[in-house]
Amino acid sequence: MLAINPFVVRWVQGVYKLKNNSMNLTIKIFALVAIFFVGSSFTTATQGVNNWTKLGSKKVSYKLDRDVIRVGAHEGTFKKLKVVVTGGSLNMHKMVVEYGNGSKDNIPLKHNFSKRSDSRVIDLQGNNRVIKDITFWYDTKNKSRRKAQVHVFGKR
Repeated sequence: MLAINPFVVRWVQGVYKLKNNSMNLTIKIFALVAIFFVGSSFTTATQGVNNWTKLGSKKVSYKLDRDVIRVGAHEGTFKKLKVVVTGGSLNMHKMVVEYGNGSKDNIPLKHNFSKRSDSRVIDLQGNNRVIKDITFWYDTKNKSRRKAQVHVFGKR
């Protein structure tokens, strides 16, 4: 039978433990970096709308289409709007805002939105306005086959 020196056993255990701990540390650092990048990719489109009120969303189809987001007086009055597109890309042709008093504001919003992109800040005529609904005209040329989603935010 072979006699094993206890000092050698402790030394081998110490080396193994050191390697194992440094590998665990490497894995933990890699996981934290990965979580940071994945988490930041989901907030890119909406990070500029933190102090804004979400007025509604619509999932768009793969063709030339028109969608309406109903808002209503219960949401209050707004001075500005912002459009955010997530999930897929789309070509926005125009946007019409109908106010509570029946007047309409035709907003030229010709823009090619990529997924996770947003519009400029849109100032509404007459400042504090009750919005009845917002109508969009758009088409999609989405090669990824993921439907885009349009989100509208308002600022008081």
